[in-house]
Amino acid sequence: MKRVNLTFLIGAAVISLATPGCNKLLDEQPRATYDPSYFQTERGVSGGLTALYAHLRYIYGNAYYYNTTLTGTDEVTYGQSADENFLAMDYSGRAALNATNSRADALWVAAFPNINTASGIIENATAVGTISPALIAEAKFFRAFDYFLLVQTFGGVPLDLGAGELKFNNNPVRTSVRNTVPEVYTKAIFPDLLQAINDLPANGRVTGGVTKTAARLHLAKAYLTYAWWLENPNNIPTYPATPRTDPDGHNAQWYYQKAYDVAADAIDNPGLFRLQPTYYDVNVATNDRNSEMLLYADHTEASEQYNGGSLTFGSGGAPDNFAGWMLTWNYTAIRSNGVSSVQREAVQPLGRPWVRMAPTIGAIENTFADKTNDSRYDGTFTTVYRGNWLKTGTGVTAATLNNANGLPITPGNAVLTFLDAEPATPINYGSGGGASGVGAGTLPGRADYVVGPRGISRIVYPGLWKLGPYRTDNGTGLGQPNAGSTRPFNIAKFSELYFVAAEAAVKGATPRSGKTARELINVIRARAGKWRFDNNGNVVKNQDNSAAMVAATPATIDINYILAERSREYFGEGYRWFDLVRTQKWNELAGTYSIGGVNYGDHTPQTVTRTIMPYHYLRPIPQVQLDRMDVSADVKATYQNPNYQ
Repeated sequence: MKRVNLTFLIGAAVISLATPGCNKLLDEQPRATYDPSYFQTERGVSGGLTALYAHLRYIYGNAYYYNTTLTGTDEVTYGQSADENFLAMDYSGRAALNATNSRADALWVAAFPNINTASGIIENATAVGTISPALIAEAKFFRAFDYFLLVQTFGGVPLDLGAGELKFNNNPVRTSVRNTVPEVYTKAIFPDLLQAINDLPANGRVTGGVTKTAARLHLAKAYLTYAWWLENPNNIPTYPATPRTDPDGHNAQWYYQKAYDVAADAIDNPGLFRLQPTYYDVNVATNDRNSEMLLYADHTEASEQYNGGSLTFGSGGAPDNFAGWMLTWNYTAIRSNGVSSVQREAVQPLGRPWVRMAPTIGAIENTFADKTNDSRYDGTFTTVYRGNWLKTGTGVTAATLNNANGLPITPGNAVLTFLDAEPATPINYGSGGGASGVGAGTLPGRADYVVGPRGISRIVYPGLWKLGPYRTDNGTGLGQPNAGSTRPFNIAKFSELYFVAAEAAVKGATPRSGKTARELINVIRARAGKWRFDNNGNVVKNQDNSAAMVAATPATIDINYILAERSREYFGEGYRWFDLVRTQKWNELAGTYSIGGVNYGDHTPQTVTRTIMPYHYLRPIPQVQLDRMDVSADVKATYQNPNYQ
């Protein structure tokens, strides 16, 4: 087949695979490009659909795109080892975001080839005669999915890739015209998702396959986001410039109600999906691909081909799942009597440290203020680092090591602990790296080094346990901690339906019986109060604090409370920038933050002010796109979002 070089970054996604060990797999047959005749065969439709799932790995788990969804929010700032890609996203004066250093390019480059592949299936699959509407609905879902990500990130984007709006294109294109935000929603996202809901099955065609419930969640989110866009409470500019009016004549309130109704319908008609019994169950690696997961970018340790990357060494690029490295500090620098007592290991509390991103003190102290009743702090962070120096391959043979206060520890004991709260007795941090090597302190009688919440810094902070790696082939050794994670990267969860419906209700949607905003949020909060395992204590904990959690919910909840609950539920998963931009709360909630410095021993919180301008609510169009367009400089300038030219 003739290879087509599509200058407008359109074409076919690389094909990859779904879950190993299930009875229905997606068949991987890589291809460079497609033409219409390919999609007029069963093999072509199957290959195209597989590509739609595979493209998720070039977005989700890609650490540079992950950075764009979190750095610069109230959840995350840059870490000690951050490069310009991370510094620019923080808006704190270290680097200015532009079309070259914005890693939102990872989304642009991955999404448009996938959109074109989806359009090829949608246009041509009926010619086969044996392709069910449900299969075409999968393509419609993914085309809408990508357009929804794009319109939230960049504003209006092209619906015409060279052959007409929403048409499959296989010719080189060196020009492009952006549609407006209302056009993207009303011509592409809403129609495709409505059809997907109608034609998709309640139960997925394959393990991890899209379903009616997944389509309902994304339609409800799209309605909710578009309603906010129409309302525009803080007068944020849009681009391409267009009136904030709906082509179909509906107002924001109409869309808030639609968001509520679609989300409520999904909750009432869940198919095989359900909430997990505890928050720990949602995120523990041994329970991956559970019934709460509506969509994920899959990986496997069973095969490098099907994993999409090496099983022994991470490339630091897509399609590896290496997002979890970014919020992992260099715990291997901890010293117990001069020995590295916590070695790099391929287990969920540890993994590969890159120190590119760090949680803010506000997230630790305020977002997760209740660390006693609410299990979500324990189910999000690694706060206790335990000795593993006797694992095969470390070369260390001492059965015990002297640690804090000269007290002995054995493998499995706590070497360093991030405390839940500042202790009554002040922590003795000493100076510099100290005996711990990382500037951690001591408390009388404790054998573990400690760091208080006010003492976290850009170089020493609680790690992100929920995204940590998991392997079954470690044996008695450290496994493959340098490889990309072979866990799926979760994209959409059944739990979010409760948040979408609650947010719509707060914005004025008429609720159904038993589903007021407070009642919906309390379903999630009640679950958060149920413990079955103390993750950082490493012990079974059968405790039900759900009554206390429900009682603590305000009688009337507002958008800020919804956003705080969303952060507790989805911290570090890539939701936050979208949440703050949608609700236009970014500057209000993330305009300042506190954290310690970049050196070991820096335990004095520094308050940092961000400069978040209205135009920052859109990311710049990637320079790679502009470079490949054969148009005049003034046309390129108008193609770019304002203030990024």
